Amino acid sequence: MIVGFGGDRFGRRTMLLCLAGLGVVGGILLAVSTNLAVVLIASGLCGVGRGGGAGSGGSWGPVFPAEQPLLSASVEPRRRTAAFGAIAFVGVMAGAAGSLVAWVPGLLAAAGWSLLRGDRLVFLFGAVLSAAMLLTTLPIHEAPPEPAAEGGMPISTARLVGRLGLTNALNGLGVGFLGPLLTYWFHVRYGASAGAIGLLYTAVNLVAALPYLGASRLAEHLGAVRAVTVTRAASIATLLAVAWMPTFWLAGAALALRMAFNSLGLPARQSYVMGVADLRRRGTVAALGMLPSQVTATISPAIGGALMESVVDTPLYGAVLFMALNLVTYYYAFRNIRPPEETAGDTANLDVEALAPALPAARHIAD
Repeated sequence: MIVGFGGDRFGRRTMLLCLAGLGVVGGILLAVSTNLAVVLIASGLCGVGRGGGAGSGGSWGPVFPAEQPLLSASVEPRRRTAAFGAIAFVGVMAGAAGSLVAWVPGLLAAAGWSLLRGDRLVFLFGAVLSAAMLLTTLPIHEAPPEPAAEGGMPISTARLVGRLGLTNALNGLGVGFLGPLLTYWFHVRYGASAGAIGLLYTAVNLVAALPYLGASRLAEHLGAVRAVTVTRAASIATLLAVAWMPTFWLAGAALALRMAFNSLGLPARQSYVMGVADLRRRGTVAALGMLPSQVTATISPAIGGALMESVVDTPLYGAVLFMALNLVTYYYAFRNIRPPEETAGDTANLDVEALAPALPAARHIAD
Protein backbone atom coordinates (compact mmCIF):
# COMPACT_ATOMS: atom_id res chain seq x y z
CA MET A 1 0.00 0.00 0.00
CA ILE A 2 2.78 2.43 0.92
CA VAL A 3 4.69 1.67 -2.28
CA GLY A 4 1.61 2.07 -4.49
CA PHE A 5 0.26 5.31 -3.05
CA GLY A 6 3.73 6.70 -2.37
CA GLY A 7 4.88 5.88 -5.87
CA ASP A 8 2.01 7.79 -7.49
CA ARG A 9 2.66 10.79 -5.24
CA PHE A 10 6.42 10.88 -4.65
CA GLY A 11 7.74 8.79 -7.53
CA ARG A 12 8.18 5.08 -8.21
CA ARG A 13 11.98 5.42 -8.27
CA THR A 14 11.86 6.79 -4.70
CA MET A 15 9.92 3.75 -3.53
CA LEU A 16 12.39 1.36 -5.14
CA LEU A 17 15.23 3.12 -3.36
CA CYS A 18 13.41 2.72 -0.03
CA LEU A 19 12.83 -1.00 -0.63
CA ALA A 20 16.48 -1.51 -1.49
CA GLY A 21 17.48 0.30 1.69
CA LEU A 22 15.21 -1.95 3.75
CA GLY A 23 16.85 -4.97 2.16
CA VAL A 24 20.28 -3.73 3.23
CA VAL A 25 19.16 -3.18 6.83
CA GLY A 26 17.31 -6.51 7.00
CA GLY A 27 20.25 -8.51 5.64
CA ILE A 28 22.68 -6.99 8.11
CA LEU A 29 20.35 -7.58 11.06
CA LEU A 30 19.88 -11.23 10.08
CA ALA A 31 23.63 -11.67 9.88
CA VAL A 32 24.51 -10.18 13.27
CA SER A 33 21.54 -10.85 15.59
CA THR A 34 20.40 -13.98 17.43
CA ASN A 35 17.42 -12.28 19.09
CA LEU A 36 14.20 -13.90 17.80
CA ALA A 37 12.21 -10.64 17.67
CA VAL A 38 14.98 -8.89 15.75
CA VAL A 39 15.34 -11.84 13.37
CA LEU A 40 11.58 -11.85 12.63
CA ILE A 41 11.55 -8.12 11.90
CA ALA A 42 14.72 -8.39 9.81
CA SER A 43 13.22 -11.27 7.83
CA GLY A 44 10.28 -9.06 6.90
CA LEU A 45 12.54 -6.17 5.93
CA CYS A 46 14.90 -8.40 3.96
CA GLY A 47 12.07 -10.16 2.12
CA VAL A 48 9.94 -7.10 1.44
CA GLY A 49 10.82 -7.12 -2.24
CA ARG A 50 10.82 -10.84 -2.73
CA GLY A 51 9.47 -12.55 -5.83
CA GLY A 52 6.81 -15.25 -6.06
CA GLY A 53 9.03 -18.32 -6.00
CA ALA A 54 10.85 -20.27 -8.67
CA GLY A 55 10.20 -18.99 -12.18
CA SER A 56 8.18 -15.96 -11.13
CA GLY A 57 10.71 -13.44 -12.40
CA GLY A 58 10.47 -11.49 -9.17
CA SER A 59 7.16 -10.01 -10.35
CA TRP A 60 5.33 -10.32 -7.07
CA GLY A 61 5.39 -8.45 -3.79
CA PRO A 62 5.80 -4.79 -2.82
CA VAL A 63 8.32 -4.04 -5.61
CA PHE A 64 5.47 -4.64 -8.08
CA PRO A 65 3.50 -1.36 -7.59
CA ALA A 66 6.65 0.70 -8.24
CA GLU A 67 8.43 -1.30 -10.90
CA GLN A 68 5.46 -1.98 -13.18
CA PRO A 69 4.26 1.65 -13.65
CA LEU A 70 7.85 2.84 -14.05
CA LEU A 71 8.47 0.28 -16.78
CA SER A 72 5.11 0.97 -18.48
CA ALA A 73 5.93 4.68 -18.76
CA SER A 74 9.21 3.94 -20.55
CA VAL A 75 7.80 2.08 -23.58
CA GLU A 76 5.08 2.45 -26.20
CA PRO A 77 1.83 0.63 -25.33
CA ARG A 78 2.23 -1.92 -28.13
CA ARG A 79 5.68 -2.88 -26.78
CA ARG A 80 4.65 -2.98 -23.11
CA THR A 81 4.08 -6.75 -22.89
CA ALA A 82 7.44 -7.42 -24.56
CA ALA A 83 9.13 -5.13 -22.03
CA PHE A 84 7.45 -6.95 -19.14
CA GLY A 85 8.61 -10.26 -20.60
CA ALA A 86 12.18 -8.99 -20.96
CA ILE A 87 12.37 -7.70 -17.39
CA ALA A 88 10.91 -10.97 -16.08
CA PHE A 89 13.51 -12.90 -18.10
CA VAL A 90 16.27 -10.98 -16.34
CA GLY A 91 14.63 -11.64 -12.97
CA VAL A 92 14.34 -15.37 -13.61
CA MET A 93 17.97 -15.69 -14.69
CA ALA A 94 19.03 -13.84 -11.54
CA GLY A 95 16.74 -16.12 -9.52
CA ALA A 96 18.43 -19.16 -11.05
CA ALA A 97 21.79 -17.90 -9.83
CA GLY A 98 20.32 -17.02 -6.43
CA SER A 99 18.89 -20.52 -5.95
CA LEU A 100 22.42 -21.92 -6.04
CA VAL A 101 23.16 -20.01 -2.84
CA ALA A 102 21.39 -22.83 -0.99
CA TRP A 103 24.56 -24.88 -1.54
CA VAL A 104 26.87 -22.32 0.09
CA PRO A 105 26.38 -23.16 3.81
CA GLY A 106 26.86 -26.87 3.10
CA LEU A 107 30.01 -26.28 1.07
CA LEU A 108 31.42 -24.02 3.77
CA ALA A 109 30.57 -26.60 6.42
CA ALA A 110 32.55 -29.18 4.46
CA ALA A 111 35.47 -26.74 4.54
CA GLY A 112 35.30 -26.48 8.33
CA TRP A 113 32.88 -23.58 8.83
CA SER A 114 29.91 -23.84 11.16
CA LEU A 115 26.45 -23.81 9.54
CA LEU A 116 25.63 -20.65 11.49
CA ARG A 117 28.61 -18.78 10.02
CA GLY A 118 27.67 -20.00 6.54
CA ASP A 119 24.09 -18.77 6.92
CA ARG A 120 25.29 -15.41 8.18
CA LEU A 121 27.52 -15.03 5.14
CA VAL A 122 24.52 -15.67 2.88
CA PHE A 123 22.52 -12.96 4.68
CA LEU A 124 25.38 -10.49 4.28
CA PHE A 125 25.53 -11.33 0.60
CA GLY A 126 21.80 -10.51 0.38
CA ALA A 127 22.51 -7.13 1.97
CA VAL A 128 25.22 -6.50 -0.64
CA LEU A 129 22.79 -7.31 -3.44
CA SER A 130 20.22 -4.91 -1.97
CA ALA A 131 22.92 -2.23 -1.92
CA ALA A 132 23.63 -2.99 -5.58
CA MET A 133 19.90 -2.59 -6.33
CA LEU A 134 19.98 0.80 -4.62
CA LEU A 135 22.99 1.97 -6.67
CA THR A 136 21.42 0.66 -9.89
CA THR A 137 18.17 2.54 -9.22
CA LEU A 138 19.82 5.90 -8.45
CA PRO A 139 20.53 6.94 -12.09
CA ILE A 140 16.97 6.21 -13.27
CA HIS A 141 15.14 9.30 -14.51
CA GLU A 142 11.38 9.33 -13.97
CA ALA A 143 9.20 11.80 -15.84
CA PRO A 144 5.82 12.75 -14.33
CA PRO A 145 2.96 10.83 -15.97
CA GLU A 146 0.78 12.57 -18.50
CA PRO A 147 -2.85 12.82 -17.34
CA ALA A 148 -5.23 10.35 -18.90
CA ALA A 149 -8.09 11.73 -20.94
CA GLU A 150 -11.29 12.09 -18.92
CA GLY A 151 -13.47 9.09 -19.61
CA GLY A 152 -10.87 7.69 -22.00
CA MET A 153 -10.08 4.52 -20.05
CA PRO A 154 -11.99 1.28 -20.76
CA ILE A 155 -12.85 0.80 -17.05
CA SER A 156 -13.00 3.09 -14.03
CA THR A 157 -10.31 2.82 -11.36
CA ALA A 158 -12.83 1.73 -8.72
CA ARG A 159 -14.26 -1.09 -10.85
CA LEU A 160 -10.80 -2.19 -11.98
CA VAL A 161 -9.53 -2.37 -8.40
CA GLY A 162 -12.64 -4.26 -7.28
CA ARG A 163 -12.34 -6.92 -9.96
CA LEU A 164 -8.60 -7.27 -9.47
CA GLY A 165 -9.14 -7.57 -5.72
CA LEU A 166 -11.56 -10.47 -6.12
CA THR A 167 -9.45 -12.42 -8.59
CA ASN A 168 -6.19 -11.78 -6.76
CA ALA A 169 -7.67 -12.76 -3.38
CA LEU A 170 -8.37 -16.21 -4.81
CA ASN A 171 -4.94 -16.36 -6.38
CA GLY A 172 -3.34 -15.32 -3.09
CA LEU A 173 -4.96 -18.28 -1.34
CA GLY A 174 -3.43 -20.55 -3.97
CA VAL A 175 -0.01 -18.91 -3.72
CA GLY A 176 -0.15 -19.22 0.07
CA PHE A 177 -0.73 -22.96 -0.18
CA LEU A 178 2.09 -23.40 -2.66
CA GLY A 179 4.86 -20.84 -2.15
CA PRO A 180 5.86 -21.19 1.53
CA LEU A 181 5.19 -24.95 1.67
CA LEU A 182 6.51 -26.30 -1.63
CA THR A 183 10.15 -26.68 -0.57
CA TYR A 184 9.01 -28.37 2.66
CA TRP A 185 6.68 -30.62 0.62
CA PHE A 186 9.61 -31.76 -1.54
CA HIS A 187 11.53 -32.62 1.63
CA VAL A 188 8.66 -34.51 3.29
CA ARG A 189 7.41 -36.30 0.17
CA TYR A 190 10.75 -37.29 -1.36
CA GLY A 191 13.31 -36.71 1.40
CA ALA A 192 15.05 -34.08 -0.76
CA SER A 193 17.91 -32.08 0.75
CA ALA A 194 18.18 -28.29 0.72
CA GLY A 195 20.96 -28.54 -1.87
CA ALA A 196 18.90 -30.75 -4.18
CA ILE A 197 15.90 -28.42 -3.91
CA GLY A 198 18.14 -25.42 -4.62
CA LEU A 199 19.47 -27.17 -7.73
CA LEU A 200 15.92 -27.98 -8.82
CA TYR A 201 14.84 -24.36 -8.40
CA THR A 202 17.80 -23.25 -10.50
CA ALA A 203 16.70 -25.62 -13.27
CA VAL A 204 13.08 -24.46 -12.96
CA ASN A 205 14.16 -20.83 -13.31
CA LEU A 206 16.19 -21.61 -16.42
CA VAL A 207 13.30 -23.52 -18.04
CA ALA A 208 10.87 -20.72 -17.18
CA ALA A 209 13.11 -17.98 -18.56
CA LEU A 210 12.72 -18.35 -22.34
CA PRO A 211 8.87 -18.40 -22.45
CA TYR A 212 8.87 -14.86 -21.01
CA LEU A 213 10.43 -13.63 -24.24
CA GLY A 214 7.60 -15.15 -26.31
CA ALA A 215 4.78 -13.78 -24.16
CA SER A 216 4.19 -10.68 -26.29
CA ARG A 217 3.65 -12.70 -29.48
CA LEU A 218 1.11 -14.92 -27.77
CA ALA A 219 -0.73 -11.87 -26.40
CA GLU A 220 -0.76 -10.25 -29.85
CA HIS A 221 -2.24 -13.43 -31.33
CA LEU A 222 -4.86 -14.23 -28.68
CA GLY A 223 -5.34 -10.93 -26.88
CA ALA A 224 -4.14 -10.38 -23.31
CA VAL A 225 -7.11 -11.89 -21.44
CA ARG A 226 -7.30 -15.01 -23.60
CA ALA A 227 -3.53 -15.48 -23.42
CA VAL A 228 -3.68 -15.33 -19.63
CA THR A 229 -6.63 -17.74 -19.51
CA VAL A 230 -5.09 -20.37 -21.79
CA THR A 231 -1.65 -20.35 -20.17
CA ARG A 232 -3.01 -20.37 -16.62
CA ALA A 233 -5.24 -23.35 -17.44
CA ALA A 234 -2.22 -25.29 -18.71
CA SER A 235 -0.22 -24.17 -15.68
CA ILE A 236 -2.87 -25.45 -13.26
CA ALA A 237 -3.11 -28.82 -15.04
CA THR A 238 0.64 -29.40 -14.83
CA LEU A 239 0.71 -28.29 -11.18
CA LEU A 240 -1.84 -31.00 -10.42
CA ALA A 241 0.45 -33.49 -12.16
CA VAL A 242 3.28 -32.57 -9.77
CA ALA A 243 1.40 -34.21 -6.89
CA TRP A 244 1.13 -37.48 -8.82
CA MET A 245 4.81 -37.89 -9.72
CA PRO A 246 6.56 -40.91 -8.14
CA THR A 247 10.05 -39.38 -7.86
CA PHE A 248 11.59 -36.05 -6.88
CA TRP A 249 13.06 -35.27 -10.29
CA LEU A 250 9.87 -36.20 -12.19
CA ALA A 251 7.94 -33.89 -9.86
CA GLY A 252 10.58 -31.24 -10.53
CA ALA A 253 10.16 -31.70 -14.30
CA ALA A 254 6.40 -31.23 -13.98
CA LEU A 255 6.98 -28.12 -11.86
CA ALA A 256 9.34 -26.72 -14.51
CA LEU A 257 6.69 -27.30 -17.20
CA ARG A 258 4.12 -25.60 -14.99
CA MET A 259 6.33 -22.54 -14.60
CA ALA A 260 7.01 -22.44 -18.35
CA PHE A 261 3.25 -22.14 -19.02
CA ASN A 262 2.97 -19.57 -16.25
CA SER A 263 5.79 -17.55 -17.82
CA LEU A 264 3.92 -17.29 -21.11
CA GLY A 265 0.95 -15.56 -19.49
CA LEU A 266 2.42 -13.52 -16.64
CA PRO A 267 3.79 -10.56 -18.67
CA ALA A 268 0.47 -10.28 -20.51
CA ARG A 269 -1.43 -10.22 -17.22
CA GLN A 270 0.79 -7.52 -15.75
CA SER A 271 0.86 -5.45 -18.92
CA TYR A 272 -2.92 -5.70 -19.27
CA VAL A 273 -3.51 -4.13 -15.85
CA MET A 274 -1.18 -1.23 -16.64
CA GLY A 275 -2.83 -0.81 -20.05
CA VAL A 276 -6.38 -0.41 -18.73
CA ALA A 277 -5.44 1.64 -15.65
CA ASP A 278 -5.39 5.45 -15.41
CA LEU A 279 -1.79 6.58 -16.06
CA ARG A 280 -1.78 8.71 -12.91
CA ARG A 281 -3.00 5.89 -10.67
CA ARG A 282 -1.10 2.88 -11.94
CA GLY A 283 0.79 2.43 -8.68
CA THR A 284 -2.40 2.72 -6.65
CA VAL A 285 -4.18 0.20 -8.89
CA ALA A 286 -1.26 -2.22 -8.61
CA ALA A 287 -1.16 -1.87 -4.81
CA LEU A 288 -4.90 -2.09 -4.17
CA GLY A 289 -5.32 -4.85 -6.74
CA MET A 290 -2.54 -6.94 -5.19
CA LEU A 291 -3.36 -6.20 -1.55
CA PRO A 292 -6.05 -8.92 -1.23
CA SER A 293 -3.60 -11.54 -2.48
CA GLN A 294 -1.02 -10.41 0.07
CA VAL A 295 -3.65 -10.75 2.81
CA THR A 296 -5.07 -14.11 1.74
CA ALA A 297 -1.58 -15.50 1.12
CA THR A 298 -0.97 -15.17 4.87
CA ILE A 299 -3.97 -17.37 5.70
CA SER A 300 -3.51 -20.50 3.61
CA PRO A 301 0.03 -21.50 4.76
CA ALA A 302 -1.26 -22.21 8.27
CA ILE A 303 -4.18 -24.21 6.87
CA GLY A 304 -2.03 -26.10 4.39
CA GLY A 305 0.67 -26.81 6.96
CA ALA A 306 -1.83 -28.22 9.43
CA LEU A 307 -3.59 -30.37 6.81
CA MET A 308 -0.25 -31.80 5.63
CA GLU A 309 -0.26 -33.86 8.84
CA SER A 310 -3.16 -35.86 7.35
CA VAL A 311 -2.68 -35.45 3.57
CA VAL A 312 0.87 -34.59 2.58
CA ASP A 313 -0.19 -33.31 -0.87
CA THR A 314 -2.61 -30.73 0.58
CA PRO A 315 -0.47 -27.71 -0.52
CA LEU A 316 -0.70 -28.70 -4.18
CA TYR A 317 -4.39 -29.59 -4.11
CA GLY A 318 -5.22 -26.36 -2.28
CA ALA A 319 -3.19 -24.31 -4.76
CA VAL A 320 -4.90 -25.99 -7.73
CA LEU A 321 -8.38 -25.37 -6.29
CA PHE A 322 -7.97 -21.66 -5.63
CA MET A 323 -5.93 -20.96 -8.76
CA ALA A 324 -8.68 -22.60 -10.82
CA LEU A 325 -11.28 -20.37 -9.13
CA ASN A 326 -9.03 -17.40 -9.87
CA LEU A 327 -8.86 -18.39 -13.53
CA VAL A 328 -12.64 -18.58 -13.94
CA THR A 329 -13.34 -15.29 -12.15
CA TYR A 330 -10.53 -13.52 -14.04
CA TYR A 331 -11.91 -14.52 -17.43
CA TYR A 332 -15.47 -13.45 -16.66
CA ALA A 333 -14.33 -10.21 -15.01
CA PHE A 334 -12.18 -8.98 -17.92
CA ARG A 335 -13.21 -10.83 -21.07
CA ASN A 336 -15.01 -7.77 -22.51
CA ILE A 337 -12.45 -5.15 -21.45
CA ARG A 338 -9.56 -4.59 -23.85
CA PRO A 339 -6.48 -2.35 -23.44
CA PRO A 340 -6.05 0.59 -25.85
CA GLU A 341 -3.40 -1.13 -27.97
CA GLU A 342 -5.84 -3.96 -28.77
CA THR A 343 -8.69 -1.65 -29.75
CA ALA A 344 -6.68 0.82 -31.84
CA GLY A 345 -6.94 -1.28 -34.99
CA ASP A 346 -10.65 -1.87 -34.46
CA THR A 347 -11.23 1.86 -34.08
CA ALA A 348 -9.39 2.60 -37.29
CA ASN A 349 -11.38 -0.03 -39.20
CA LEU A 350 -14.67 1.21 -37.78
CA ASP A 351 -13.86 4.79 -38.74
CA VAL A 352 -13.13 3.80 -42.35
CA GLU A 353 -16.33 1.76 -42.59
CA ALA A 354 -18.37 4.58 -41.12
CA LEU A 355 -16.94 7.13 -43.53
CA ALA A 356 -17.18 4.94 -46.63
CA PRO A 357 -20.79 5.92 -47.60
CA ALA A 358 -19.90 9.60 -47.34
CA LEU A 359 -16.80 9.46 -49.55
CA PRO A 360 -18.59 10.00 -52.92
CA ALA A 361 -20.39 13.07 -51.54
CA ALA A 362 -17.13 14.39 -50.11
CA ARG A 363 -15.43 14.06 -53.48
CA HIS A 364 -18.34 15.87 -55.17
CA ILE A 365 -18.11 18.77 -52.71
CA ALA A 366 -14.34 18.91 -53.15
CA ASP A 367 -14.74 19.09 -56.92
